Amino acid sequence: MLIVKRIFQFFLILAIFSSLGLKQAQAAKKLPNILWITSEDNGPHLGCYGDAYATTPNLDRLSKKGLRYTKASSTAPVCAPARTTIISGIYPPATGSEHMRSMTHLPKKFKMYPAYLRELGYYCTNNSKEDYNLREDGKVWDESSRNAHWKNCPEGKPFFSIFNLTISHESQIRNRISPSNKIHDPNKARIPDYHPDTPEVRKDWAQYYDRITMMDKLVGNTLKEIKDAGLAEDTIIFYYGDHGSGMPRNKRWPYFSGLNVPFIVHVPEKYKHLAPTDYKAGGTSDRLIGFIDLAPTVLSIANIKPPSHLQGHAFMGKHIDKSPEYSYGFRGRMDERYDMVRTVFDGRYIYIRNYMPHKIYGQFISYMFKTPTTRIWNEMHKSGKLNDAQSKFWQTKPAEELYDLNNDRDEINNLAKSKEHEDIIKSLRRAHVKWVKDVRDIGFLPEAEVHSRSKKDSPYEMGHDSNRYDLDNIFQAANIATRLGKKNTEKLPKLMDSNDSAVRYWGAMGYLIRGKSGLRKGRKFLVNALKDESPSVRIIAAESLGRYGNKKESKLAADLLIKYADPKENGISLSMLSLNAIDYLDEKASHHKETISKLPKLDPNADPRTRNYAGNLIGKIMSDLK
Repeated sequence: MLIVKRIFQFFLILAIFSSLGLKQAQAAKKLPNILWITSEDNGPHLGCYGDAYATTPNLDRLSKKGLRYTKASSTAPVCAPARTTIISGIYPPATGSEHMRSMTHLPKKFKMYPAYLRELGYYCTNNSKEDYNLREDGKVWDESSRNAHWKNCPEGKPFFSIFNLTISHESQIRNRISPSNKIHDPNKARIPDYHPDTPEVRKDWAQYYDRITMMDKLVGNTLKEIKDAGLAEDTIIFYYGDHGSGMPRNKRWPYFSGLNVPFIVHVPEKYKHLAPTDYKAGGTSDRLIGFIDLAPTVLSIANIKPPSHLQGHAFMGKHIDKSPEYSYGFRGRMDERYDMVRTVFDGRYIYIRNYMPHKIYGQFISYMFKTPTTRIWNEMHKSGKLNDAQSKFWQTKPAEELYDLNNDRDEINNLAKSKEHEDIIKSLRRAHVKWVKDVRDIGFLPEAEVHSRSKKDSPYEMGHDSNRYDLDNIFQAANIATRLGKKNTEKLPKLMDSNDSAVRYWGAMGYLIRGKSGLRKGRKFLVNALKDESPSVRIIAAESLGRYGNKKESKLAADLLIKYADPKENGISLSMLSLNAIDYLDEKASHHKETISKLPKLDPNADPRTRNYAGNLIGKIMSDLK
């Protein structure tokens, strides 16, 4: 009887699994194929977006039979954080992954969105760029390589495939281009008000448009493959850029020009029930959508209810969500240079909150300075040949900025202090504060502490643990530190006396932001902070003393900073923080010139993609000390 019972149980279990497999297969047959075509480093500079200078026939045709979004946002103005937003469905400031190639990880119970699709039966491919700031835990893609293709999909399965086009990348603006592809006349290029009008700048803008035309041809090839395979009526198609243009002050900077991306969706008749509510062939949508919305949207298309930890809004599919009131953006460390910016966009106005206003907009980033426009722009600034709008990029920042995109497309007229716009900036400021607290933004920690405080689990989980991350007090400290005025300055000593190293970090930052005045008022606190238990606090205090102190204080500061400059010994985060500070000291660090020249340029434990960052800083410092 026992044997018969076990045989019965075996066949029962087999029947259940067979039934589940059959149901999954039946469900898969009803699911649409999904094709994503992405292009790198280009904003909505396409014919279908009304740009008469652009030559983009294939995307124009796609737009005529699809829906074109006019206010789509990448959430970050540079590739890795933007792509991290997409793959996780969580804002990188909530996962500690806002910094370029910072490499953190998600909680173990969270999955990257392709894993959910694969569980449903989708064949998921990525060709081929990933560039996430999050480590992959488990299998994410069926294939992610230059050979990945929907054509390899097993019979009977739906596919989800990404093709990433790199031909429009920032690096291609400065690379040689064949004469046959030079079709845009530099003399007819529109030069934004913030760029100087020079032959070099015109050439870069013209080649940027040439590269977009080359990208458009590749889009046409990918669409033709789908059509020739007879899959056009079974495939939902997305096209979007991965952030704004690769030109300086667009890429890496969260003005709308750095965040706004072209975004087109085509839904075949067969799947119109999954289309956005405002879908109309050849139509446009002003709905605010962003990369934060892509994970929940693609899951919604596949009839998967988006997990509650995803922070975006599905804009199509069976689980479509209401339109958000605001779109949010951010900027963290860009390659080797630290910064911290948050943005809010309401469809017309963009609000920018600068948490490191003492740093200029156009910090020297080695990779960015390879573009001719950047170099000539900087040289003209040093020679005093720029007007006020063009000079701004090479100056320090205000704590707040506000721009009216309806009347100021180049975002050069800051309305933050305009009495006529008081209600608007108050509203957007409140939205920013609410967002910081809703997502538990851990970008208010120095990067090294994001890692040290989350050793036992993940930065996301640490950020949701008030014992390890007291957001209210740290956020209040950041606001005090970054807003000038007597009342806030008088609060800095209390910050320096806090039990929380992040609060002390912002206290030291507050004195640094205030420059010479800050040093006069906070000298004893900064000197004491050189012995702080947190290396990040010590480094910021040393930067203030080194830049604005007397000879004795500058030497004391430089001697401390050099101890943290070695990436091999201290790790890449502390090394970059220290080397950035040393770079500001200029000749005050000259007695360490030989030591700096011999520093190792690599942290063997860092992600390979960060391998050049310390070396870039060391090279810049040595160049300045010659």
